[in-house]
Amino acid sequence: MIAQLRGRLLAKQPPAVLLDVNGVGYEVEAPMSTFYVLPAVDQEIIIHTHMIVREDAQLLYGFASLQERSLFRDLIKVNGVGAKLALTILSGVSVTDFKHYVLDDNSAALVRLPGIGKKTAERLIIEMRDRIGDVEEGTNGSAATALTPGLPDSPLADAVSALIGLGYKPQDASRMVRQNDGEGLASEEIIRRALQAAIA
Repeated sequence: MIAQLRGRLLAKQPPAVLLDVNGVGYEVEAPMSTFYVLPAVDQEIIIHTHMIVREDAQLLYGFASLQERSLFRDLIKVNGVGAKLALTILSGVSVTDFKHYVLDDNSAALVRLPGIGKKTAERLIIEMRDRIGDVEEGTNGSAATALTPGLPDSPLADAVSALIGLGYKPQDASRMVRQNDGEGLASEEIIRRALQAAIA
């Protein structure tokens, strides 16, 4: 099991991060909450990882904090919640907010996230209620040595692509980006604003 990677950030194209670790390139899928704190390309980072081995692939998922990784691991244990949906949840809400939604039985907040219907939201609340205390006690850890994100070549296109990757329909992703575009903003900030508006 690969639990952590430390290396040079080669590329960041949501939802994937490419990391050079002693000459070996690792492709890691990450939630937008991790992208928000990544430094510029060519900087060194430490990222907490979870590895999933399937018959046809070996997949790495990366997180800025141990707390997020812990929640991811609990989410994928819920019936009907795979890794992609778990990343969508972490991209749309913070660990703390998710805890409050579960403890408050707030399924309405969860169904605002793409890919989560009423039944899935109710299942999440029921199955996560007993686990959420352990998630909240996880230790925070930074994925980045610097918090200044690099500006992608096409931040609007990157933002739309990332939202589609999180499960939004192309037309919805384009609309969300247009409504939350700001001149000179990096794609990570555009995505952050779009996601915050979607669940508001």
